[in-house]
Amino acid sequence: MAAKRSRLSRSSDFQRVYRQGSSTASRFLVLHYFKQPVAAVGGEPRLGLSVSKKLGGAVVRNRVKRLLREAFRECVTRLPGDYDYVLIARPQLTDLLDNPDKGAVPAAVRDVCERAGLLEKGL
Repeated sequence: MAAKRSRLSRSSDFQRVYRQGSSTASRFLVLHYFKQPVAAVGGEPRLGLSVSKKLGGAVVRNRVKRLLREAFRECVTRLPGDYDYVLIARPQLTDLLDNPDKGAVPAAVRDVCERAGLLEKGL
């Protein structure tokens, strides 16, 4: 998941996922997902992140992005591989950063993926 090609970076990719894909939300995150076009299918899911300035300064936003990438990497083996995913962090996510429980952010990512029906529950 660390490879640059496994990330969404172009605005047109984000717009396609937002406009043509489906979405689901939890208190902490919004997940948009869209099946990759046949030409782009490489069998590897691609992740895009959107973290607003409402969450905090650059240090906080970069920390949130790092934690979300790491949490997504843990779930990627149980997700369909031919999809593009965009995770949008809500301001309430900063409450989890102060939580001493290190598993809070990965649990939030798993929760939103389960709500979307992309993950099996309880694994």
